[in-house]
This record gives sequence, structure tokens and C-alpha cells, in this order.
Amino acid sequence: MFTAALLAATIVPLSSEPLLAVLIAAGKADMYGLLLAATIGNSLGATLNWTLGRYLFQYRDHRWYPIKPPAQARAERWFARYGVWSLLFSWLPLVGDPLTLVAGVLQVRLLPFVLLVVTGKAARYALIGFGVTQL
Repeated sequence: MFTAALLAATIVPLSSEPLLAVLIAAGKADMYGLLLAATIGNSLGATLNWTLGRYLFQYRDHRWYPIKPPAQARAERWFARYGVWSLLFSWLPLVGDPLTLVAGVLQVRLLPFVLLVVTGKAARYALIGFGVTQL
């Protein structure tokens, strides 16, 4: 679960939510352990994006740069509108990963970044986990 969540928060086209739901529904692992592993993994992946944004933005015109211009523009609009609080939505599809990269580009301090990202991602995984157990 940890690895899938970590990769899902990077540019790897992967979603960790279905895996989490299946593992919880199967009942073969502790739900709280799965939620913790998913939150930590996904938050570390977002922190990797922050690091890339902080140090690799100067290479944004290169083909290998991980975030495409339209995705980065969307994330920049979110940041312009909502500021650092937009990081609570770093779990959203399409905008979340670029948002964490833009946070690095904009030199958002690491502690507020981590606190907001972990809060948003933990809430999302908790909703999924408790939603599955109520089915």
C-alpha cells in the first residue's frame, strides 16, 4: 500500500484508492495500518514533487520535465486563488500533483507544506476507508 500510494503522488499514472478499498474490503489487513501507510506514502510522494519543483524548475523547458505546461498552469491558478491553503486539495486528480510541484517552485516552506498535504491526504484516505467499511 505504501509503495502504490507513494507512486500515485508522483508523475506515475497510478491510483492508490482502488487498492486501498480492495485491501480494506478483503479484511486481510488492519484498516488503520493501511490508512497510515497510504497517507505516509502519498505524502512522501508529494514531498518528492515539492523537492522537484524547488530544484528542477529551472529545467521546465526540457522534454523530461515531469509536469506539462497546462497542468502547471492549472496548479498556479489554484495557488494564486487560494494560496498555501490550496495544498489541502493536493489529493485531487489532475491538479494535486502539479500543485505540490508548484509549491516547491514558489518556495513554500516545508513544514506548512507537509502539515497541509498530510491533512488533506489523510482525510481523503479516511473517507475511503470508512466508506468501504460502511458498505
